Amino acid sequence: QVPLVESGGGLVQAGGSLRLSCASSRSIVSIVDWGWYRQAPGKERELVAMLTRGHLSYGNPVKGRFTFSTNYGKNTVYLQMDSLKPEDTAVYYCHVRGSLGTEVYDDWGQGTQVTVSS
Repeated sequence: QVPLVESGGGLVQAGGSLRLSCASSRSIVSIVDWGWYRQAPGKERELVAMLTRGHLSYGNPVKGRFTFSTNYGKNTVYLQMDSLKPEDTAVYYCHVRGSLGTEVYDDWGQGTQVTVSS
């Protein structure tokens, strides 16, 4: 079973919106961190948004434009991206970290491409 499944990337014009989804197969109660990261060509992976023990934080470049939300009934989180800019173009990755019993896990999604045209 794939631990994380992402969807929702695509091509959009500047100023437009996209919503990414990330579904986890892990037990919700075992998750410590659930976040979104992105990596643009030639750049390091950077934090977009993260939920850690009830505390939500955003990377500075996306504050006020992106919104992280959850649907625990579906074991899914979302990243609503509004007012997109060309510099938001990147591969977006979902990440989950936690533990259950003696198992410690650190899951990454396969990545979904977001391209914003000017």
